[in-house]
Amino acid sequence: MANLNGTSALITGASRGLGAALGEALAERGARVVLVARHRESLDQVVGRIRARGGEAHGLVADVGDKEAAYPLAGAAAGLVGPIDLLVHNASELGPTPLPLLLDTECEDLERVLAVNLIGPFRLTKIVAGAMALRGRGTIVHVSSDAAVDAYPRWGAYSMSKAALDHQSRIWAAELAGTGVRVFSVDPGEMDTEMHAAAMPDAARERLARPASIAARIATMLSVSERIESGARLIIANWGVP
Repeated sequence: MANLNGTSALITGASRGLGAALGEALAERGARVVLVARHRESLDQVVGRIRARGGEAHGLVADVGDKEAAYPLAGAAAGLVGPIDLLVHNASELGPTPLPLLLDTECEDLERVLAVNLIGPFRLTKIVAGAMALRGRGTIVHVSSDAAVDAYPRWGAYSMSKAALDHQSRIWAAELAGTGVRVFSVDPGEMDTEMHAAAMPDAARERLARPASIAARIATMLSVSERIESGARLIIANWGVP
């Protein structure tokens, strides 16, 4: 099992799906995790599972798409586990379902998707990355999607947000080069999650990857992150099962 002992990790969108699984995987490897989500009940369940296994986990209720939540969230996380070593931007907004064509997409719905998927990560990185640079270390991960590179009809708002998120990740990497802060994006592939089911209700779920297996691969990747070129876009299916 890859060792991330003592790493202070902040993970958004962590009450279900990949975010919850990643919180559990990192905690199992010794990380001290702060999990962020909008809904207290499901967030507390994830925190409880981690603590029951002897891990350290804390839950913070916040909406990463809310400008006013960013600084209180970052401050509370640092107060719980110390300066953040690992920031994982996992929270994602799909938009209304059934997924509409761009011609039928409301401007307000696009704004909400961008607020969560693109602007929220920008705000949190802006707050956390400076302290990382001063300490000379830190890792920032943006969870992407194949929709960032392939044009799927009806995935417009989500796809645009993820494509922009990938490029934001590359820009952060370029601007933080030489500081010891590493930045990259990861494409986890299709998973059996509530979001996927909402977007594609007729998909054969038994053919989809389980979030726990993808989270384990990401945790392994993070344990050797110093070997990864900052600014890279990684496809998790290419990483071996730990």
